[in-house]
Amino acid sequence: MLSIFKTMPSGLERLEGFEPGAWIDLVSPTDEELQQVSDELGIPLAFLRGPLDAEEKSRIDLEDDLVHVIVDIPVVARTEEERGYDTIPLGMLVHPDYFVTTCLQSNPILGEFERGAVRDFATFKKTRFLLQVLLRVSGFYLRYLGRIDRETDKIERQLRASMKNEELFDLLTMSKALVYFSTSLRSNDAVLRKLLRTPAVKKYEEDEDLLEDVIVETKQAIEMAEIYSNILAGMMDAFASVISNNLNMVMKFLTSVTIILTLPATVAAFYGMNVSAPIADSPHAFALIIAISFGISGLAALFFWRRNYL
Repeated sequence: MLSIFKTMPSGLERLEGFEPGAWIDLVSPTDEELQQVSDELGIPLAFLRGPLDAEEKSRIDLEDDLVHVIVDIPVVARTEEERGYDTIPLGMLVHPDYFVTTCLQSNPILGEFERGAVRDFATFKKTRFLLQVLLRVSGFYLRYLGRIDRETDKIERQLRASMKNEELFDLLTMSKALVYFSTSLRSNDAVLRKLLRTPAVKKYEEDEDLLEDVIVETKQAIEMAEIYSNILAGMMDAFASVISNNLNMVMKFLTSVTIILTLPATVAAFYGMNVSAPIADSPHAFALIIAISFGISGLAALFFWRRNYL
C-alpha cells in the first residue's frame, strides 16, 4: 500500500500525488507501487526492496544525495499456536525532497506519526523525522521488554502452582523473543553510532541531542534484554531441575509402594506352594499369614517413611 502524507498548517494531511516535503509510506507495496516511487523520485529499486526482505540486516547505505537507513523494529507476532514477539526491517530513506519509509507490515511505530501523536513532527524536517522514528523504535523495544517481563512473572506463578507443558512452551517463546530483541538492538546500535559519524546526514544541534537520546535508550534496551534473558535462562534451568526432582520423588514413591505391595504377595506365594510350610496345619493359619504379611508391609512402609520415600 502506498500512502503519501504532508505536514500542513492544519496538521498532517494525506495527499493523492507526490509533493516536495512529503512523507511516502510503503507498507507491503506491490511491484507497481515500488516502480512508481522509484521512477518519480529517482530512487534505486534496491533501496525500496531491501526492507521487504524479512532477513535484511540493519545498515546504512549512502548514494549521491540519498541516505538509506534500515533498522529492525519490534512487532507482536500472533499465530494459531502462540502469541510472541518478533522483529522486522524498517527502511527509511532521506531524499532531498522526500522522506520514504518501507516496511513489510503496518506497525504502531509509524502509526503514532500518522495519528499526529508525536510532538514537533513535520514531514519536511527529514533528519528530525528519521531520528524521531529511531527514538520511537527504542521506546517500543523498552515497552515490549516490559511486557515480556510481566508475562514471564505471570508464567512463573502458574508454573509454581502447576507444572504444565503449556507454561514451559510460553517461557520458550519469551526466551526466543529476547534473543531476537537482543540481536536486533545490537545491530541498531551499530547503525546509530555510524549515523552519528556520518557527515552526509545533516544534523543541527537539537538533532544531535535527539540522536544521543536515541543511543542512550537503545543501550538501555540492550541492557534490559540481556538482564531479562539471563533471568529467563536461569528460571528455565531452575524449573528443569524442579521437574527432574519431582520426577525422582514420584519414582521413589512408586518404587516404595511397589515393594510394600509385593511383600504380601511374596508371603502368599510361599504358602501357595504344594509343599509343607510352617503353621500350615494350624486352624488360625490364614489369620496368622495375613498378620505376618501386613506386619512385614508395615515395617517396610515405616522404613521408607523414615527415609522420606513416602
